[in-house]
Amino acid sequence: MEEKFSELDIKYILQRGNSLEKIEKQILFFKQGVSKINLVKSATKNDGIWVFDQKETQKLIDYFDKHKHKYTIEKFVPASGAASRMFKFLSEFITTYNPETETINAYINKTKSKDLSVFLVGLKNFPFYEALKEKTKQIYPNYLQVDKDVKDYLLIKTLLDKNYFDYASKPKAILPFHVQNTKVVTPIEEQLAETAYYKVASRKTKLHFTISPEHLESFQSITSQYSEYDINFSFQDHATDTLAVNLNNTPFRLENNQLLFRPGGHGALIENLNTLQSDIIFIKNIDNVSFNHFDDIVKYKKLLGGVLLRMQYLVFNYLKVLETNNFSKVSIAEIITFVREKLQLPLQEDFEMFQTEFQITSLYNQLNKPIRVCGMVKNEGEPGGGPFWVKDDKGKISLQIVETSQIDLKNENQIEIVKNATHFNPVDLVCGIKDYKGNKFNLSLFIDENTGFIVEKNKNGKPLKAYELPGLWNGAMAKWITIFVEVPLTTFNPVKTVNDLLKPAHQPILNE
Repeated sequence: MEEKFSELDIKYILQRGNSLEKIEKQILFFKQGVSKINLVKSATKNDGIWVFDQKETQKLIDYFDKHKHKYTIEKFVPASGAASRMFKFLSEFITTYNPETETINAYINKTKSKDLSVFLVGLKNFPFYEALKEKTKQIYPNYLQVDKDVKDYLLIKTLLDKNYFDYASKPKAILPFHVQNTKVVTPIEEQLAETAYYKVASRKTKLHFTISPEHLESFQSITSQYSEYDINFSFQDHATDTLAVNLNNTPFRLENNQLLFRPGGHGALIENLNTLQSDIIFIKNIDNVSFNHFDDIVKYKKLLGGVLLRMQYLVFNYLKVLETNNFSKVSIAEIITFVREKLQLPLQEDFEMFQTEFQITSLYNQLNKPIRVCGMVKNEGEPGGGPFWVKDDKGKISLQIVETSQIDLKNENQIEIVKNATHFNPVDLVCGIKDYKGNKFNLSLFIDENTGFIVEKNKNGKPLKAYELPGLWNGAMAKWITIFVEVPLTTFNPVKTVNDLLKPAHQPILNE
């Protein structure tokens, strides 16, 4: 450690709350690289992904509704992301376009900016249009006299200007996404409304948002209007930040010679999740909301919840049998079949040949874990992760959500498996984070530390390498019991660019 860091460095590291041991491990990853995931095959219908017909779906929904009052249920929403990518093409336009020397059409033809063309065609349908137009007219008194190109330019300028709307710098969570009966609605409010599926009349509905500290006041200005909810916030802990290095793997230093730490990615949020005390946690990204598909969203959230409660009930019963060694009503063969065929957890082929004591211990260890039920939608080319069968370095095969960055894209076999993937991960999870005795699991014990990845970035024009922690629903949950369930595309309506707000899921249905 002394070869790399001075006493001042070590003091700074400890003041931040970072672990010297973890930093050493990160540097080792930079030097040796991070092993890519070994894909066996994609998870498909009835081969890793559960599919329910209408009758089965309704039965599980009814099960959830019947039993949900027995549990404390909470929604966990990662919401710290800024909207910079939403408005990237508009930021580029404002930076490079000169209204005095060319028309917008000429600019679009020159840059082949289809996004800008779509934005301008749909401009009046954005939920922020009326407010944007009024503000622009206030700022530029000659607005009504200028031609359309200049009007459009001034509107976009106002939308991004740090002195006015400044949307590209704000978190997605607080932006106008929908308009309902003339009321502008933010993703925060849509997330609140969706919680109807687990609302219990006798208590407040719980939600937890992970946010950036500088935006706390903005979030509270919205949530303070909804006193009927129990809403909490947390920030990403600086202790989960990772050390940046130069391209030669030496620590990257700022101009004042201080070490540079960067946020460790959404995998850091496993620590935030680990602080929650509710029995059942639903997880969903902040931008995955809809104006029109509310009924489907509620229905399939209940389905996922019903699967979790039912499977958790069975798992807990089997654990009690294994702990007490009481096989009067349940045989060990039944538990083996459940683990191997229903949960599809890895057991050795000749597992039945081992002594009963070994079987009991192994089954107990396999079942005594957090459980996650993950909705999966049909793959329609969206960028991001998906469900796969994965083999670890010990030869064990399990179901995992895998991101593209974890895959060896130079390996033809792995590429072929990815091409054949039928489903996509929309980040639609429900988690059981307590054991059969009611004690909360320590979620940090179920992380696969070897599933992070290295990215190249730059700081002040200088190139660097950064380490991203195992993702929240990837490596951070790798050692959980995992169940994949097919859900319809109507439940997946993310807003990655501002133009996504023009899609039917985000627009009011006009009465004919």
